[in-house]
Amino acid sequence: MALMLVKFDLKKRVKLAQTVWFMYWFAVMAGVLVFSMGLFFKIELRKRSELMDNNESHFLPNLLIFMGLITCGINAFGGKVCYDSLDPTKFAKWKPMLKTFLVFCVGFNVLLLLTALLCFLMNIPMQFTLAEGLRNGMRYYKDTDTPGRCYMKRTLDLMQMEFRCCGNDNFRDWFEIQWVSNRYLDFSAKEVRDRIGSNVDGQYLMDGVPFSCCNPSSPRPCIQFQMTNNSAHYSYDHYTEELNVWRRGCRDALLSYYGGMMNTIGALVVLVVVLETAVTVGLQYVDSSLSTLANPEDPESESEGWILEKTVKETFTDIMAKMKSMGKGTKVEEGGEAAAAES
Repeated sequence: MALMLVKFDLKKRVKLAQTVWFMYWFAVMAGVLVFSMGLFFKIELRKRSELMDNNESHFLPNLLIFMGLITCGINAFGGKVCYDSLDPTKFAKWKPMLKTFLVFCVGFNVLLLLTALLCFLMNIPMQFTLAEGLRNGMRYYKDTDTPGRCYMKRTLDLMQMEFRCCGNDNFRDWFEIQWVSNRYLDFSAKEVRDRIGSNVDGQYLMDGVPFSCCNPSSPRPCIQFQMTNNSAHYSYDHYTEELNVWRRGCRDALLSYYGGMMNTIGALVVLVVVLETAVTVGLQYVDSSLSTLANPEDPESESEGWILEKTVKETFTDIMAKMKSMGKGTKVEEGGEAAAAES
């Protein structure tokens, strides 16, 4: 017995074809949306590509762009088929390839669902990518004269101001690296020599942060140097004082930004999958209703439409049987080739 059997007359078939045609063109716009989201995501990642540890983070936006283009093409073709289904002579040319197209649509919907799942799971690798990328970026902050790194300072400063963050995990990350270029240090000064000699790496370390870590909303002038030296500032205790620099780490801020974006994109792709499933089911009803006309020469005769010609269990059994027969056929061919080679 067919799955979800529905009886159709001419009026119902025309209404079905028109409805599915409209849904297909709505799905084309959904494909444009997926493409646009992938392009926007790629642009946002490229803005801060220096802070990414690898290029694998661009796999997801590239996949979204590709899937968006395929979605547009598939749905445009499906819309054309539904439009031509109103004319039996035009629909006849699509009939031989329709089964293959429907199977392709089912497979594509599965891939689209996997793409949505990747959007939700991308937070995990993104966390490690940002952690390592920010760590390297902070290390290169001072290299304004080094080719390939001369814009790192600008990128980090803009990021810290835009996302209201400081450092990788927090502002103290800046204490552990030299972020002031040697060209701005007076090596004849005792303080500079002492700081460089105070660590095995020979770096000029200090308890300070770049200006971009400062919170402009703070009523007190920004204390960005000697942040742990209470005597260096009037009425100041760094243990109890509400510091006027951003406390949030940039890894957490960027992960929240990109994670929210990916979750939103994932949810929208799931909605596109629902729409794609609906139009695929609709096209199956159009195809089956036109294939079962009581009188093929009379377009006004009644017909039946279904999602599957048999039950799910029977359909699955048939598919497995076909796969087994194909496997046996392959083995027979291999055996025949081996016998011919021996002779």
